[in-house]
Amino acid sequence: MTLDDLGSRICILGPSGSGKSTLAVAIGRARGLPVVHLDQLHHLPNTNWRPRPAAEFVALHDQAILGESWVIEGNYSQCLPGRLARATGVILLDAKTLTSLFRYFRRAWFERDRCGALEGRRDSVNWDMIHHITMVTPPSRKRYRALFDEIALPKVLLANPRALADFYRATGLSRQQV
Repeated sequence: MTLDDLGSRICILGPSGSGKSTLAVAIGRARGLPVVHLDQLHHLPNTNWRPRPAAEFVALHDQAILGESWVIEGNYSQCLPGRLARATGVILLDAKTLTSLFRYFRRAWFERDRCGALEGRRDSVNWDMIHHITMVTPPSRKRYRALFDEIALPKVLLANPRALADFYRATGLSRQQV
């Protein structure tokens, strides 16, 4: 499958730390598509990940999906049906819990400017996120995998870091930020 096969509105799903943000930026850069990071819409900038009021987040999300073209990364199940209705292609990163946890620690400790980060905030290790990755994410992974299997759109499953690396190579994408 090529990037062109996924169309001009690409939805990227997957657990925290799976590489959604980096992949979205790489695809956006390669295809000239605007990139939307749902964490940035869901949380208030310059806070410690404080959520916006729910109605405000939904309005921002719904405005974003009206665009002619986009790459949107993030899950936020409450808005997923509308996003999938507008999407022309889907990518699911199905990283295992240990992979997500390792990447979370790496980004919190070593990455100063990561794509998709909350404006005015640097990631730091906190128990809420560790709990989310280790306890909340495993059942969510199963739900998203089942949903992915039912999606009739062009789609790509990247089930592990090797598959993700192979996808970058096969599509000519670069993880480097410009």
